[in-house]
Amino acid sequence: MRQELLSLPKGLAEEVSKNLVMVARLIDDEPEQAYAYSRIALRLASRVAAVREAAGFAAYATQKYSEALAEFRAAKRMTGSVELWPVMADCERGLGRPERALAMAGEPEVQKLDKAGQVEMRLVAAGARRDQGQLEAAIVTLQSPELASSSVQPWTARLRYAYADALLAAGREDEAREWFGKTLEADKDGSTDASDRLAELDGVEFVDASIDLSDLADAEDEDDDEDEHEDEDEDEDEDEDAAEIAAAERASDVAEYYDEDDEEYEPLEQSAADADADADVEDDKA
Repeated sequence: MRQELLSLPKGLAEEVSKNLVMVARLIDDEPEQAYAYSRIALRLASRVAAVREAAGFAAYATQKYSEALAEFRAAKRMTGSVELWPVMADCERGLGRPERALAMAGEPEVQKLDKAGQVEMRLVAAGARRDQGQLEAAIVTLQSPELASSSVQPWTARLRYAYADALLAAGREDEAREWFGKTLEADKDGSTDASDRLAELDGVEFVDASIDLSDLADAEDEDDDEDEHEDEDEDEDEDEDAAEIAAAERASDVAEYYDEDDEEYEPLEQSAADADADADVEDDKA
């Protein structure tokens, strides 16, 4: 890449380099931003193969497969290298053309790939088989000396994972569990979720330990508020019960004022003020 950029005027080369650096930094976590930087670099230096390749990978990361394929083809024409052949085939898969990806897997370019490229091509071909619903064919495609090897290479974890996943899709659960375990052994940097897949097969459920303590405090406060409201409701219920009891007692007292022997049977209920006034009158008479 450096040699290619040296063909540009110094100021332009520096500007293009800055944008390519940002593409590399952002492509995994913020692919849309990486894509934006790649478009700037492409506008500045579209005749540089490294720029076309970076633009291709940025488009690929954002699932713009048609655009990515065009950029990869341009880079391949400029360099004559077959290094991008597997990702070009995967773009065909992304465009819904697995048959073209399989055709590319049988082209002479594959024999020119290094070992990592050939393994990548095998992964793409297996994916294309699965796209066509050919699960058993996908499994056979992945069966290779690289899969059987006990040595761990940069591609080992991904190859074993793809094989385990294909076995599981085909209903071969016991074999899938075995290969997810082998994937975990090779996956030193945690590039796959083999551990989660194994746990899922074993029926293990994980509890999220990253819950924010402030959320727990808020939840406790909400519980306390609910308990407080419940206590207030209970107090109100008790007050209502007491009021009902008092009313019943007053009704009972009122009933005692009725003179059942009186023909008119009139109630003699008196207010507290009337009772006091009557008592004062009786005192005066005395």
